[in-house]
Amino acid sequence: MRTEDEAEPPPSPGTSVGYRRPPQARRFRKGTSGNPKGRPRGSTSAIPYDAVLGQRVTIREDGRERRVTAADAFVRHLLQRGLAGDAGATRAALQLTEAARGSGHGATGQITCIVLTAVAPGSVSGAVEDLRMGRKLDRYRDSAHLLLEPWIIEAALARLGARRLTLAEQAIVSAATRTPHKVRWPDWWGQA
Repeated sequence: MRTEDEAEPPPSPGTSVGYRRPPQARRFRKGTSGNPKGRPRGSTSAIPYDAVLGQRVTIREDGRERRVTAADAFVRHLLQRGLAGDAGATRAALQLTEAARGSGHGATGQITCIVLTAVAPGSVSGAVEDLRMGRKLDRYRDSAHLLLEPWIIEAALARLGARRLTLAEQAIVSAATRTPHKVRWPDWWGQA
């Protein structure tokens, strides 16, 4: 045991050792990295998209098998789903097309061939939603009821000019409107 006469001298600043105070010899020097070797140059933690999308896969078109890159197969699949009426796939395919045009890859900007393809549209609800002209009542069903936005109703009524709708036609338009109370109806609305 120590007596009061043999008490330790108070520690000088920077020499005390303890929690969050490593010994002086092990502290990092100013201007020197704590990880001198660091991550090697050229190594990256990013996902190797080029390696994955660059591999060759076999697809079947018109009964014939072809080998294409995974990226090409992915874009073709998006285009097929977009033409079938999938609004999300259409949006993604258009974004990919615009990105390819902007990056300078692929097309040179000159049209070399025009191909006409007949497509059965099926339902126009995808286009109506993309243009924000209407909204599905149930987004998760393909056969969901679609209601029109007030602004498109107002625009259509403005195009009528002097023509007026019958009460039966007015009821149909009102029932097809998503929020009929927000529509600025013309003065003649509700009259036969």
